[in-house]
Amino acid sequence: MPTIAETHIVNRERVQPTHANNYQSAHGGIVMKWMDEIGAMSAMRAARESCVTAQMSRVDFERPIPIGDTALIDSYAYATGRTSVRVRIEVAREEPHTGETEETTSAYATFVAVDDGKPTPVPELTAESEECKRLRETALAEEPDR
Repeated sequence: MPTIAETHIVNRERVQPTHANNYQSAHGGIVMKWMDEIGAMSAMRAARESCVTAQMSRVDFERPIPIGDTALIDSYAYATGRTSVRVRIEVAREEPHTGETEETTSAYATFVAVDDGKPTPVPELTAESEECKRLRETALAEEPDR
């Protein structure tokens, strides 16, 4: 059985001018692409299968990520269904010289495990530590209505 800790992925993307909107900060669509990619990786670790995006809900853009800063994308799976994996994704801006971070964006996503293009069952996800139990409880309490 996969564990929540095994699904935790952190990735960094340096915000370049080609990622920017007219306001010299990361374009929302680019940020969502990064979130979708990292979220899918967490889902695949949970499902032990390839996964496709079924939905992304409550994407909250709280503040911009300026060009030159780093987007810090953090995701983990917190629950599974018969063929689905629910993932919490959070993004922060990171100042590259100091490492100082500030939350910018968050979302919940559901991915479906597929085998040969068809939905396939996923194993149960376990919370093996107190920290993982806390992450699961927080995600379940804050996720949008299902």
